[in-house]
Amino acid sequence: MNEAKTKALAHFERMHLIRAYEEKLVALQQAGTAAGTCTSVGQEAAAVGVVAALAPEDTILTNHRSAAHLLARGANPARMMAEVLGRATGYCKGKSGSLHISVKDLGVVLTSTIVGGELSLVTGVSLSKTMLHEPGITTVFFGDGASCEGIFHESLNLAALWKLPILYVAENNQWQAFVHRREAMAAEQVVAHAAPYGIPGRSVDGNDVEAVHAAARQAAEVVRTTQRPYLLEVLTYRLRGHFEPDDQAYVDREELARWQARDPIRLLADRLRERDGVEAHELALVAERARARIEDAAAFALASPMPDAAELTTDVYA
Repeated sequence: MNEAKTKALAHFERMHLIRAYEEKLVALQQAGTAAGTCTSVGQEAAAVGVVAALAPEDTILTNHRSAAHLLARGANPARMMAEVLGRATGYCKGKSGSLHISVKDLGVVLTSTIVGGELSLVTGVSLSKTMLHEPGITTVFFGDGASCEGIFHESLNLAALWKLPILYVAENNQWQAFVHRREAMAAEQVVAHAAPYGIPGRSVDGNDVEAVHAAARQAAEVVRTTQRPYLLEVLTYRLRGHFEPDDQAYVDREELARWQARDPIRLLADRLRERDGVEAHELALVAERARARIEDAAAFALASPMPDAAELTTDVYA
């Protein structure tokens, strides 16, 4: 099996794992077992393509749609699901829910549910790594909504001024909660804001995982080589609502259908069949393997104990 095919199949399985995980959380929420959550269904290629381009020593800060980034980084879906269900076996002992998970061992410093919150912290994290001479770059994920916040511009300004090795990844999914990007952004693309700060950047098709991965590898290499910031924008689409449950009554049906036709998992499946000769049943086995892993994760989470009351005040402050 050639290297490109091997890597593409690995991307395909990882995207299926993310999709299965989030769909299972939606099912648990609908059954009254889990609280509501923000999903990134339709954005899997953005997370997988970028995270696969990072090195083990790199650190990550992310936002409220963090499950894809965590799973792409190698987080255990069973411990993630346990965390969302508030169980003691979760990564943060059940204290973070779905919107604040951190996994120190994987270099995931934090998940912030505050729009742009991670942008306010990434400069400090990167400056600390630089001053301590720690290896690796710092990557921060944020959405097009956060790019409309003042903190986005403050963050870019400081990163440029302090010459920080930060890879900014804007996941432009066209929606800012219940408001379309066109209603809140004067510019068509987030990357337009990079040049005024002297920061290089580019946009890429965020539903093509191979294109994202290639662009992210190039961007990460620029950051490593120059020790300066870079802005990568991945153009994608949020196929589900802002927060479960959400009937998406505010979404234009034709626009949604156009993006559904460009589902990143479907696009890669077509490429694997046409370019690499992968049979349909082989792809089905990969998808089933991912779903089975998530079912096992859910069983683990549901069987896990709730935290002891004595844990209420532990680990509150580092």
